[in-house]
Amino acid sequence: MVKTMELIGIVVSLMAFAYAAWLFVWVRKQPQENEMITKVGGLIQEGARAFLGRQYRLLFGFAGMVALAILLLLPEPIWQSFSIQNIFMAISYLAGTLFSAFAGKIGIEVATIANGRCAYAARDGIKPAFMTGFRGGAVMGMAVVGACNLGVCLVYLLLADPQAVLCFSFGASSLALFAKVGGGIFTKTADIAADLTGKVELGIPEDDPRNPAVIADNVGDNVGDVAGMGADLFDSNVAALAAAIVIASNLDRISSFHQNVATVFCYAALGLLSSILGVMTARIGKNGNPTSALNSSTYVTTGIYAALTALATYFFKFRFEIWASCVLGLLVGVIIGITTDYFTDDSKKPVHVVAHASHTGPAFTILSGISYGFLSTLPAMVGTGISTLISYRLCQNIDLSFSTDYALFGISMAAVGMLSIVGMIVSNDAYGPIVDNARGLAEMGSLGDRVLEITDELDSAGNTVKAVTKGFSISAAGLTVIALLGTFMSEVNSAASQLGLKTITGFDVMDPLVFFGMLTGAAIPAVFSAILMLGVDRNAQRMVSEIHRQFKEIVGLKEGKSDPDYNRCIEIAAEGAIKELIPAGAIAIISTILVGLIGGVSAIAGFLVGNIISGLLLALFMSNAGGLWDNAKKYVEAGNEGGKGSEAHKSAVVGDTVGDPFKDTAGPSINTQITVVSLIASLLSTLFLTFSLFK
Repeated sequence: MVKTMELIGIVVSLMAFAYAAWLFVWVRKQPQENEMITKVGGLIQEGARAFLGRQYRLLFGFAGMVALAILLLLPEPIWQSFSIQNIFMAISYLAGTLFSAFAGKIGIEVATIANGRCAYAARDGIKPAFMTGFRGGAVMGMAVVGACNLGVCLVYLLLADPQAVLCFSFGASSLALFAKVGGGIFTKTADIAADLTGKVELGIPEDDPRNPAVIADNVGDNVGDVAGMGADLFDSNVAALAAAIVIASNLDRISSFHQNVATVFCYAALGLLSSILGVMTARIGKNGNPTSALNSSTYVTTGIYAALTALATYFFKFRFEIWASCVLGLLVGVIIGITTDYFTDDSKKPVHVVAHASHTGPAFTILSGISYGFLSTLPAMVGTGISTLISYRLCQNIDLSFSTDYALFGISMAAVGMLSIVGMIVSNDAYGPIVDNARGLAEMGSLGDRVLEITDELDSAGNTVKAVTKGFSISAAGLTVIALLGTFMSEVNSAASQLGLKTITGFDVMDPLVFFGMLTGAAIPAVFSAILMLGVDRNAQRMVSEIHRQFKEIVGLKEGKSDPDYNRCIEIAAEGAIKELIPAGAIAIISTILVGLIGGVSAIAGFLVGNIISGLLLALFMSNAGGLWDNAKKYVEAGNEGGKGSEAHKSAVVGDTVGDPFKDTAGPSINTQITVVSLIASLLSTLFLTFSLFK
């Protein structure tokens, strides 16, 4: 049964790749005949490719060193007993990095083609422009999840080893961590510098070609929000599947029901199939609302998935308790998305309140935005907790002899369910930077006010949906790492059984080792975020100085008679991002290993709990507050509260400047960070069990 489901997963993955190829060809065939758009679009594509190539060369060097360490140490030190499994573990890790890099590369290629075509299509109305942007994003969605399912299925089919799947997931997570960090620093360096010098100081439009940072800003949208977010969601989906497979394979070995791993592969394949069908049904009317179109596609995909998995559960005689946990996770994800929408949509009260507060200065813009950002964390945190609790209760009675194992499996399947429609989520997310670039290209190509109105409407929908997808992905990461906590316990107990040591069923928070781990783990997301935002701060200051230099030294630049040096700003963003991306990731990885070596498995358990809770809270707060400030700025720019050039507008731009590294650098990177430390804990569980300074 397991091999059958793996083969089905491979077939559905190949279907996703075929559909992605068809969408790619469709997007490329759309007309784009504006000379300026062609020129600027080429610069964006060239800059994005150059940065991604430079970043990947650095990351593949890092991946090679990690693969060597895995070869020497996992599953056992190679000098103690050489095993072919050490080679397989290292290969699985490298495969995870390569699949993740492939997903990001595909996204960059289609996004930099779709942006100009989306802008040009807006001359004919909102419908063709929306379809071009959405189908461009859907190429990314299909490629990311197709690569995820294909990679996991192939690793397990060839090796039948849950630890190899964990290594594959670690490869995806480690590359995603650095890709998201590097892309986030690049994009926000350019965005902040462009906004502060252009809108606030010089009073020129957002995407005015006179601004030296404008091309770097558009390049950043692609390397941060397309390649970075694609790698992030690829990582979350692989991690959810890996956690479920590790627990399921253990249950298949010890319990009376032997279809648990088959259930994981079946539900994952049906999730991808549902996303394919959902993308196919996405439509918008001639005068339709793009936000409603994007959301309705998500709801359709959710309904298809619930129906298909129910039929599969009945037909293959899977456990309906597991199905209920899976669907519960998905529904909670949708509800979290809806609550996120309330706090970030420019038609809702919070955005209007923040925009109105901007009349009295940027301090009140920031204060009100922070307050609503903190309020927005409650629904997602409680929703994640409820789905964890109900999934646990639903599944603990499946087999009373293994109640804890099945309860943890239920939580892991809730995470799989929440990420089951990730193909649609990535499609919606990648749509955002495509239409954002399209808006800038429409302005630089002088396509007229009507086109700018259409692209502004598309961009506003992209910002709203992007905030929703970030809330969705962060909450999914929360469930995933809770499942990975169960995976850590499973791996510790497996090692303890082999070594003749006592197994564990839980951890006492009054144990000083556990408490030490909790406090340390809770601090890491804050330190991680601070390093990233300081990196953006330093880099943006360098770019602002460069922009000032160009306006001062290039004769005729302000009047539009001379061209700025776009490449210098791209170089500043790239150099800073490459320089700053290593320290933050290193802090997360090194701190996990040190805590394990100091306090053993008890300290690591506390470390993971503290890291999860603190990380989820900070990630949700920063993502939602940033999205709120961004749409408050756009709400003012649409003519409300005084419109462009007013004091409210200047204050809103300052708020958006603070929110940029919140929502696009630190916030979405934290969920990758907590996944990475959870995977490291599971992979090194035997080491932490057998050696620590304090036991």
